Amino acid sequence: MKDKTTFEDNMTRLGKIVAELEKGDIPLEKAVELYGEGLGLSAKCRKQLDEAQIKITEDNGTDVPEK
Repeated sequence: MKDKTTFEDNMTRLGKIVAELEKGDIPLEKAVELYGEGLGLSAKCRKQLDEAQIKITEDNGTDVPEK
């Protein structure tokens, strides 16, 4: 099953995780869990950006269908 979350969804969740970690008032166990989730989301975002860059490069920056 492929993950269908959008880049924007992943970035929003990552921002919430960062904000929660920056507060500093959570138990260590929860902080470690959030940190791990954040690393995973960061990797997903990087992959999504890389895939978008490849598509743009392959299309030479055009999104016009050929006739």
